[in-house]
Amino acid sequence: MLKRPFNFSAGPAALPEAVLQRAADEMLDWHGSGMSVMEMSHRGKEFISIYEAAERDLRELLAVPPQFRVLFMQGGGLGENAIVPMNLSRGGAVDVVVTGSWSKKSLKEAQRYCDAQAAASNEASRHIDLPAPTQWRLRADAAYVHVCSNETIDGVEMHTLPDLAALGCRAPLVVDASSHILSRSVDWSRVGLLFAGAQKNIGPAGVTIVVVREDLVGHALAICPSAFDYKCVADNQSMYNTPPTYGIYIAGLVFQWLKGEGGIAEMNRRAQAKADLLYHYLDDNGGFYANRVAHDARSRMNVPFFLSQETLNDAFLAGAKEAGLLQLKGHKSVGGMRASIYNAMPLQGVQALVTYMQDFARRHG
Repeated sequence: MLKRPFNFSAGPAALPEAVLQRAADEMLDWHGSGMSVMEMSHRGKEFISIYEAAERDLRELLAVPPQFRVLFMQGGGLGENAIVPMNLSRGGAVDVVVTGSWSKKSLKEAQRYCDAQAAASNEASRHIDLPAPTQWRLRADAAYVHVCSNETIDGVEMHTLPDLAALGCRAPLVVDASSHILSRSVDWSRVGLLFAGAQKNIGPAGVTIVVVREDLVGHALAICPSAFDYKCVADNQSMYNTPPTYGIYIAGLVFQWLKGEGGIAEMNRRAQAKADLLYHYLDDNGGFYANRVAHDARSRMNVPFFLSQETLNDAFLAGAKEAGLLQLKGHKSVGGMRASIYNAMPLQGVQALVTYMQDFARRHG
């Protein structure tokens, strides 16, 4: 394979090179079928076999219990911000824990369909820490509690999912895990529904994974479109409408790649090693660079950082591109830089980034 630059994009993000190569090899003729996957009927035996393998591998990777349904949907995280309350709120109370830009959007969107309120917020600290679960103001009649377990923009991660039962809350937990799904295991005993847009750690944009407990299916509001009704989607094995077939195919290849690389345990180990390397340098570089997130809330997938001299930002990005380090510009709402180090990013990519940062600091510090 050709040596490619290291792509630190937050999403759509880098895919494993082996997956891209296999997709290229199979582009014109999938397994002797005479068709590209993009040309297949979603109801044909060829694509059904792709879909069934993808679901089976995802269940195995995340150890999804049998009482959960796996849905392959469309709409991304923003879409699920509406689809979840339309399916689970029953028009009543919903509690949202605001920990950054994405959960703020979740709260605002849910308020269109139900009585959604912030149970806690870290907005006063500018989203650099996490509100302690013991301080959350949870309502007894909440239909569910929504959290974003990894805030892509702000670089904040819940390293342990909250135990709502231990907090005296009987509501199911809804988790937006878009930007760190498949980087660590999931404690399903604490989860009612988990969703994730594919374009960060699974595959191309267009697929949204929803894993929902069976007892939460079948309660959609009357205004919920049929294509977004979890029961309708589940009853039709995600084939009620034409699903994003090629995206599901690529996701399935990623699942196979993950299994071949050692599964979730190995991804967890690699994620920690990459994050430790980058954060260690950010904490010990003489003040040229800084990460502002509280140590116990730092994301292992999305690492925002800032140069002490912001006038050097453009020069930093230009030099990084020349060095084969792409997509390091921070989100427009935050500024600075951001390195997204998803599963597809090898340790060598983070090593190359740190080496470049050291060299840039020597030349401009």
